[in-house]
Amino acid sequence: MKLTNRYGTPVDPVPFLVVSALGFTISYSYGPLYFAAFGFAIAEGVVISTAVFLAVTAAAFYRYVWTHRPEFAAEIPAHLRFRRLVYGAVIGMLLVVLLSLPLFVR
Repeated sequence: MKLTNRYGTPVDPVPFLVVSALGFTISYSYGPLYFAAFGFAIAEGVVISTAVFLAVTAAAFYRYVWTHRPEFAAEIPAHLRFRRLVYGAVIGMLLVVLLSLPLFVR
């Protein structure tokens, strides 16, 4: 699969494919049952999960393909990578809390 950015430069498709696959897996494995806990029908949950998956895929394409500039890629300093890792862990914990809301709201 040859993906090019908006300037016609070929880019690596792997980050886009990984994020899209994770978006698919997470949205369809948790989405319908999560929305059913809030009173939606399973079919409505599948539709909402599909919309979430399409939004994640569009955002991943924009971030990892369309606006990617391989000529500007450089080594990121360790303290910035660590900060990004900590932010990711905090966001992940907040997502777990968000996903557990149906267990506490009744």
